[in-house]
Amino acid sequence: MIRVHGWNGTAATLGMTKSALEARVYEVKGSGMRVDTALLIQSYAGTTHFADAIAAASGGVFIELPEVGALDGGDLHAKFHELYEQLGNLSRTYSEAIKDDEIDQRERAQLQRIEQHIHKTMRELMALMFQIYCRRPAAAVDGGQS
Repeated sequence: MIRVHGWNGTAATLGMTKSALEARVYEVKGSGMRVDTALLIQSYAGTTHFADAIAAASGGVFIELPEVGALDGGDLHAKFHELYEQLGNLSRTYSEAIKDDEIDQRERAQLQRIEQHIHKTMRELMALMFQIYCRRPAAAVDGGQS
């Protein structure tokens, strides 16, 4: 995340020196990175790398939900199409991997990457489905002021 704006740019945004930032990142002399600081760096970098790392360390995958806005069935259709493509990719990769009757470590890692993409796409698809077609409770529609 720091590479996006460099050490000096990121440190300046956080109101600290480059050496202070390095001390936190590399945990020098008991220093450490606070979660709120890591989230700020992630936001400044325009990435989800920190969230991805936390999810992976927790045995999961970070899923960025689509922004609420003008969604329609076309968005949902596109997400279904994306899922179908990924399932096809999984099937092709699996078929290729078992040609020698064994899935080696490289092939396993490749299949697991595809699996993670499928899980992410599936969660996004479900979020879209519910955002488009589920009624929101009155409190969510009017801010609870009824």
